[in-house]
Amino acid sequence: MAVTDPAAPARRTGSGPHATEGSARPEDARAPRQEHRGAGGEPEDPEGPRERMNRRWNELLQETRVAQTGVQILFGFLLSVAFTPGFRDLGTIDRTIYVTTVVLGAAATGSLIAPVSIHRFLAGQRMKGELVEAAHRLMMCGMVLLALTIGSTLLLILRVVLPGILAEVLVAGVMLYFALCWYALPLWLRHRASRDETA
Repeated sequence: MAVTDPAAPARRTGSGPHATEGSARPEDARAPRQEHRGAGGEPEDPEGPRERMNRRWNELLQETRVAQTGVQILFGFLLSVAFTPGFRDLGTIDRTIYVTTVVLGAAATGSLIAPVSIHRFLAGQRMKGELVEAAHRLMMCGMVLLALTIGSTLLLILRVVLPGILAEVLVAGVMLYFALCWYALPLWLRHRASRDETA
């Protein structure tokens, strides 16, 4: 009669219902990972609130860099115009347009750079949600100011090149195109997406 050590762990093998924990079952290793589903049967969003805020902030930074590059180039051009010899020949209306354009360019630059300053002040304060919301509003305001700056710059140049009211007509067409591309198209796409979800 064989003597067994009671302290030794029991080892049982087999693939039936009495298989032990130590025996690895092949079907367990090959079992697919099940998705967590919500109450409606749709897969839940694995992205948590903190990850979502970080993603939105990174997206805002990338978009702000693109807009900042455009407004900085345009603003630098506007500042150099006042030191050109032909600037003295501009009339009162053209000088007013120039001053308005420079002010709009400065305001656009301030709005697009403001998120960086806000982030420095609020860093480490656990206010990422407020930071993202403020940066979003400043970004939208800066885009409006940038569009107005481009339109005013175009008006100032075309008034020198083209006679009559043709310059104003062309600028109005360009601004309408900006409004369609920058605002009307995104709003229409968002409305269509929400309509498809509710259908």
